[in-house]
Amino acid sequence: METSVGQHDGESQIGVIILAAGASTRMGRPKQLLLHRGQTLLRRTVETALASVCRPVVVVLGAHVESVRNELEQLPAYAAENPEWNKGMSSSIRIGLETLIATNSEVDGAVIMLCDQPLVTAGVINELVEARRETGKAIVASAYGETRGVPALFSRQLFAEIASLKVNEGARQVIASHPDDVATVDFPEGAIDVDTPQDYEFLRKGQRRRRLKEVSTSSPFPSRSIKSRHAMQQER
Repeated sequence: METSVGQHDGESQIGVIILAAGASTRMGRPKQLLLHRGQTLLRRTVETALASVCRPVVVVLGAHVESVRNELEQLPAYAAENPEWNKGMSSSIRIGLETLIATNSEVDGAVIMLCDQPLVTAGVINELVEARRETGKAIVASAYGETRGVPALFSRQLFAEIASLKVNEGARQVIASHPDDVATVDFPEGAIDVDTPQDYEFLRKGQRRRRLKEVSTSSPFPSRSIKSRHAMQQER
């Protein structure tokens, strides 16, 4: 599926490449199709990218392509299939770059992101673009823990280097190769990704805790109960 996306007024000449070609061997099932807040991880990621200032949005598919492709229905994004997905992330990045340039020959940068970082928001993507404008750095990476990683924005001058990555290399190798030309945006939630069943359970538990907190905060009963106990203590 390819649906054309125009460059709207006020948007940047920065595109997005979403890498979603992996086989999810550690998960044991396609993590692209795992549900989070009522949406699959893939659809949530694509909608997040589409809500940002970036265009076009390219999604690289590979393993489980038939079932995963359905998640892009009715979304104004470009699907690019990587027949060599099993050769590593670098092959998907290369396919993504080729599709991005074919879609918009004037694009001057790309945000590379994964579909297994469910806490990425459009605001985070927009911050990367803004930091690029403010600093002029060739790379703007997300900073979480001791990591400078994806989502990360790479200027067009690095496309050839990115396209020549070796089989088992990814965006982090490019970031590490240019330490003096990297700006960062703080994104501590970037440390949360979903690679294993344990990761997914952690994500689900975190979601349940947030829901319970929202319910307890909005409910009048806990606060009344606390006030009542406090009043009783004062009366004593």
